Amino acid sequence: MNRKWLFWIPVLLWMGIIFYSSAQPYKKQDMRSDIEQSANVEFVKEHFSGVSIDYGGGTPVSIANKGVGGFIEFFLRKGAHFTVFFILGSLTYYAFYKSGYSRKRCFIYALLFVAGYAIFDEIHQGLTGGRTPMWQDSLLDTCGGLTGIIISNWFWHRKRS
Repeated sequence: MNRKWLFWIPVLLWMGIIFYSSAQPYKKQDMRSDIEQSANVEFVKEHFSGVSIDYGGGTPVSIANKGVGGFIEFFLRKGAHFTVFFILGSLTYYAFYKSGYSRKRCFIYALLFVAGYAIFDEIHQGLTGGRTPMWQDSLLDTCGGLTGIIISNWFWHRKRS
């Protein structure tokens, strides 16, 4: 019996986790008050009050505009975007690899798969109340996936000594 399909189960499960997370309204995921209570607010203000990032063309992300909680939450959320798609890229590359595709095809197919799912994820967020889809997040997701694919490509094809 051909069991190559088994390697796709983790991919599908991870996609389900991403889908579930995208379906949560922002109010359920808001971490700002928890961050404000647990972070060293004075340290963050002292060292990062001059930092301002233009992301998405709206109001720049800064402590002045978002507060310490919102500022830190921004980086946590963007790190989460990168990380969950890093994992998806790794899992997808491995599934293509175990399905018998060439190294080049694994790379290309996994990248297209991850980029497609990143776009779908943002569209899905746009249909969820209180969430704003951003093409910049799709790009960040794809970069996370690409990093996972590159590392998986190296890992599964390195010379064994």
